[in-house]
Amino acid sequence: MSKKNAIRLHNGITDVPGILVGHYTNTQAVSGTTVVLYPQGAVAGVDVRGAAPGTRETDLLDPVNLVETVQGICLCGGSVFGLAAVDGVVHYLAEKGAGLRLDTEHVAPIVPAAVIYDLGKGSSFVPPVDAQWGYKACTAASSRKVVQGSAGAGTGACSGSIKGGVGTASQLVNQDLVVAALVVVNSHGSALDIRSGSFWESRLCTADELGQYLNAEFRLPPAPEPSPGTNTTIGVIATNARLTKSQTTKIAQMAHDGLARSIRPCHTMFDGDTLFCMATGERQLPEKTGPFEVDQASAVSELGHAAADCVCRAVIRGLLAAESMAGIPALSQLVRTT
Repeated sequence: MSKKNAIRLHNGITDVPGILVGHYTNTQAVSGTTVVLYPQGAVAGVDVRGAAPGTRETDLLDPVNLVETVQGICLCGGSVFGLAAVDGVVHYLAEKGAGLRLDTEHVAPIVPAAVIYDLGKGSSFVPPVDAQWGYKACTAASSRKVVQGSAGAGTGACSGSIKGGVGTASQLVNQDLVVAALVVVNSHGSALDIRSGSFWESRLCTADELGQYLNAEFRLPPAPEPSPGTNTTIGVIATNARLTKSQTTKIAQMAHDGLARSIRPCHTMFDGDTLFCMATGERQLPEKTGPFEVDQASAVSELGHAAADCVCRAVIRGLLAAESMAGIPALSQLVRTT
């Protein structure tokens, strides 16, 4: 594998230096919370493509608005009720002194968020989400390898007729720049072609990523009837590049191509698909030259293309790692035809 396409240590979003990921998983509620933290502050953008989103602080990320950096992104189970977990993330970061400085004693942590619909799977129809879910996810956050599958916000996730989950992947675009994705797959559409039983975008994965499923074809159970607003795939792109809010927004837009390629149909009236992008600013892009800043624009385009590929791989890895819960079959349980 070339250096350009080499996979870093964990093949996940924590390969971006300084990025921390934590899950809080409630198996009884069949729901949870996932946080992606960068307490020093990362420039961030967002792109919302689904028609049924549940979000917080996304308007703040518009390039025309004031605040440049975020200290974390919260991905929540629990639908609209799940946004309560974000309060715990804010309090945790405030205790650490991470946030927009208000005066000599106070900070305001900026934590945009998005939710998935996973109601009705646990002991109660509505999971008992509160600020402690977000706080506990933060206390578990680390730079170690990310737990994938049925964890955190992916605990109650579904993808078509099978169990969804959290997946992550990373890629080096050169010796200095890394881009990565973490995705919570809770899609109305399917990541597998029902005619062939294979992943739409398996060609992007390495043999190590697919493991025992390298050449597998799966027999999918019947797809459920669509129900308005009960799906959503959400996630975070991270890179160590130094970017503007406009550039992170563009990368978030391009990363959605990865969702559209790996999940079909995508961005439907029943999904709230939302992707954030965080840029830590560790590595400088080429200097701006000429009236069209060609070199820098090309670098942003390359990062966006890599982000889309990472999203595709993260979707597949999340489904492969998922475990059956609440009577929803996991991919590993399906009958394989090869």
